[in-house]
Amino acid sequence: MTHSADPQSIADYREAARRRLPRMIFDFFDGGADGENTLAHNRAALDARLLLGSAPVDVGRRSQKTTLFGRTFEMPLIIGPTGLAAAAWPKGDVALARAAGRAGIPFVMSTAGTCTQDEVAAAGDGAKWMQLYLFRNRDLSTRIVDRAEELGFEALEVTVDNAVAGKRLRDARNGFTLPFRWTPAKLASLMLHPGWALRMARAGEPRLEVMAAGLGPQRTETIAELMQSQLDPSVCWDDIARLRDRWKKPLVVKGVLDPAHVARALSIGVDGLVISNHGGRQLDGAVAPIDVLPEFVDEARGRLTLLVDSGFRSGSDIARALALGAHAVQIGRATLYALAAGGEAAVLHALGLLKAELDVVQALTGAAGIGDFHPGMVRAPASLPGAVRSTAGSALHPSGSLALHP
Repeated sequence: MTHSADPQSIADYREAARRRLPRMIFDFFDGGADGENTLAHNRAALDARLLLGSAPVDVGRRSQKTTLFGRTFEMPLIIGPTGLAAAAWPKGDVALARAAGRAGIPFVMSTAGTCTQDEVAAAGDGAKWMQLYLFRNRDLSTRIVDRAEELGFEALEVTVDNAVAGKRLRDARNGFTLPFRWTPAKLASLMLHPGWALRMARAGEPRLEVMAAGLGPQRTETIAELMQSQLDPSVCWDDIARLRDRWKKPLVVKGVLDPAHVARALSIGVDGLVISNHGGRQLDGAVAPIDVLPEFVDEARGRLTLLVDSGFRSGSDIARALALGAHAVQIGRATLYALAAGGEAAVLHALGLLKAELDVVQALTGAAGIGDFHPGMVRAPASLPGAVRSTAGSALHPSGSLALHP
């Protein structure tokens, strides 16, 4: 049962997370790279695409059933990989996995997870996918892949948009380190968030369990520096081809923005792509995934499963992506905000909000089923103030006129 005081949108959950987390933790989840222009543009690019209401259409019976890699899910949504989830809530990865399973959607475990692969594999009956970084230490990456196979993870999602780690100014300014380093100012913030502090005291400080299993304890100035010390800038499509030979289940490549890569992905035998700018946390000034999604659809011509992430916060956002050709949407911050606000129960509630919002859009756009979404449902009017129309027919706000709504 929900109550009037419960969050009623992902924006409400973001505000709840802001109140309940110490600043350095909230900023780690909420922030982006450099000036955070990509964060702003992700939101602007979605808002610039307007939905076309369609009535009267018989939408008395509506379904969100979606098939991905041969398995049917309850809605076209995936909880994507998010690192250090236990900083939001103890055993955060397990809570996210259990909520996803209860909602009937996949959960993607991060290589920067704060639970073990075994713990997540045992968390409920839902579909689990494994995200992978190709580290300098390839033996570590290989062990993660092999353990995922042994534990029954259903797909592998390898992230490629991290030749170097993006510069996270909020983390640097906050002195966000791993392990946490407590200054007087941070301790003062801690005292203002007793609920979070008590949970962390009981559970213990979060550790990157998957990485620690192969690397041992690591101390760095920022999380980005830890990742930078392990990421391999030499990763290329040849590495993906070798991974394809090793992993026999669905293989997804995450972090592509250039539609020209579709042909190479097809030639290797990749099963899906996640069109993503890493939620604005890597390349500042990058195009929004929704900007280039139609070009990926044209290049793929139905031969790849196309997923999309970065900035999605509502059912209408999901509908925009479906209409432009995505098979499903991955979310990250949206469920982290809910996790910070109330653990597994809040994540499940947030997923329910997104499902209900998408249902409203279905009813008002005439999409009784997910397959009924089509590009004609999306408009980017030339009358939009300051709009710039791209060759793909999209319209974008100038970034300077927008407030940040990550």
